[in-house]
Amino acid sequence: MLEILKAVVYGIVEGITEWLPVSSTGHMILLEEIMPMEVSQDFWNMFLVVVQLGAILAVVLLFWNKIFPLQKNRRRQLRINWDIMNLWGKIVVACVPAAVVGVLFDDWLEEHLYNFWVVAVMLIAVGIVFILVENRNRGVKPMIRTTDELDYKVALLIGMFQLVAAVFPGTSRSGATIIGALMIGVSRTVAAEFTFYLAIPVMFGASFLKLLKFGFTFTGMELGILFTGMFVSFMVSIVVIRFLMGYIKKHDFKVFGWYRIILGAVVLLYFGVIAA
Repeated sequence: MLEILKAVVYGIVEGITEWLPVSSTGHMILLEEIMPMEVSQDFWNMFLVVVQLGAILAVVLLFWNKIFPLQKNRRRQLRINWDIMNLWGKIVVACVPAAVVGVLFDDWLEEHLYNFWVVAVMLIAVGIVFILVENRNRGVKPMIRTTDELDYKVALLIGMFQLVAAVFPGTSRSGATIIGALMIGVSRTVAAEFTFYLAIPVMFGASFLKLLKFGFTFTGMELGILFTGMFVSFMVSIVVIRFLMGYIKKHDFKVFGWYRIILGAVVLLYFGVIAA
């Protein structure tokens, strides 16, 4: 029962930090240090990724009408919405760079870069970039204000920023893609929305690879922990996504930049003291 309660906490943290550009990895590392789960290392490595499926399902639910290409016409007949199919084409193009690197180098990246030094440095660095980009964009009207205005070139550029997050933990996938979008003239709302869409194939793919690597043999406790974390992250994500989409209509992302800098400093101090 204690491990199930821990899974609830991890699900809450995942549901919040997956969508806010503050790095879910950084928070999970801190949480693991404070409240480690009594599970195998293989299960833990898989859990950290697959628990995100709950958060992804929240995106599917909230944006269903914008991402599901089969829709009914006035005669109640199913038809293909080609605008949505075109959107999926852009999503796939944007996901290719991170997908290739993830498939080829996942184990190497996990072994060499998944440590508190990298996470802390990227938390701080991306936080600074958020502040600089928002200061630069102050008073500047974005060139792209709807997802329909995104072309394949812009989608690929955003995907290249997502690649940075795939390589360096602590960057934040949503943070990297939002920064990239803002830098090339995309509005905050479209940047956040397209980031949500990109998460769908990325996290389904990453979860499948982790499950494949772990195997599909679970104990009853492991299944309980995994599904609890996923369910809680799903419920929390619904609230957080709605909050974020409302927040950025009136505010910029600088508050998240400052938060990242503070969190990065905390990670450095905390783990630096332990290492010493």
